[in-house]
Amino acid sequence: MKIFRGFPSPGPADRPTTEASGRPAGTAVTIGNFDGVHRGHQAMLALLRSEAEQRGVRSCVLTFEPHPRDYFAAQARKPELAPARISTLRDKLADLRRAGIDQVVVLPFDARLSGLGPQAFIDEVLLRGLNTRYLLVGDDFRFGARRAGDYALLDAAGQAQGFDVARMNSYEVHVPGPAPGGAGQRVSSSLVRAALAEGRMDDAAKLLGRPYHISGHVLHGRKLGRELGRNLGPGAPGGGQGFRTLNLRFAHWKPAASGIFAVQVHGLTGSGVGAPLLGVANLGVRPSLDPDDVNGGRVLLETHVFDWPAELGLEGGYGKIIRVELLHKLHDELKYDGLDALQVGIARDCENARAWFATHTQTRRQTTRDRI
Repeated sequence: MKIFRGFPSPGPADRPTTEASGRPAGTAVTIGNFDGVHRGHQAMLALLRSEAEQRGVRSCVLTFEPHPRDYFAAQARKPELAPARISTLRDKLADLRRAGIDQVVVLPFDARLSGLGPQAFIDEVLLRGLNTRYLLVGDDFRFGARRAGDYALLDAAGQAQGFDVARMNSYEVHVPGPAPGGAGQRVSSSLVRAALAEGRMDDAAKLLGRPYHISGHVLHGRKLGRELGRNLGPGAPGGGQGFRTLNLRFAHWKPAASGIFAVQVHGLTGSGVGAPLLGVANLGVRPSLDPDDVNGGRVLLETHVFDWPAELGLEGGYGKIIRVELLHKLHDELKYDGLDALQVGIARDCENARAWFATHTQTRRQTTRDRI
């Protein structure tokens, strides 16, 4: 998958009608923030790929960074209006690649882009910027300054300017929530955010089509975890070796999930295709620590692996790209009165996470036996 920060090539007047491969020049495009790349997004991306293949053109996702609502919240100086972020840009791009998309164009959402009227957006972005031959949008899609553009305007422009336009109905699933009579709910990023905020990780996984995860490079921190827990003895969680953590930065200041979680880690050893490693993680701002520490003010995912691979040694995790799946929320972040209380709290979280994994694994095995 090719990733472009800005438009990938000159305007239509400078383009050939065919590519070097012999297929028609142009793209099949869909537009959105794709935060979380949930099951509704996945259904749309599958349809986009199918239409692109039928036309012999590239499938293309147009997305924005920052999120438009982030931009308008900043302009209004009302950060509370910014949506919580499900995925980092890195994870969003990885999920789009797994969906089989040919290229992604990331446009900076700024004053100029936000001020484009609907027809200017069509002319400058869809046609001149992306050479759109087919456009797929959701049933509630709006675009252009003040969200003045809608499907009817796009359809008319497509007929007049030579590109096809289609829209896709909402994708629905059954999850606990406010829908009356157990009716299906429209899968949306807002619904995923609500599930994550409430710690309903199973519901979030159902909406996403996979466990909720965060990935990235393992970074250096204060290495405080190596000291915490050492005086609890070899029989305590951490085995007397402290609570070493794998630190990942969550690039946005407002993650959709926060708290303490039972997790599994992929990619720490070998090629990352083996069995995941189990652990416990803190996602948030660590209220018990000094705000002036090396990562003060940043949102971190700090993961303690229960059984640290001996072959890695103390330093072997740094720089690795790992994926951490947040499977079960234990509790919200807590502020402890000092490091002694903090290490006791971490030890308790480790015990509770291990207990959850033991129950969870046993339940899955029993379900399999029942089916047999």
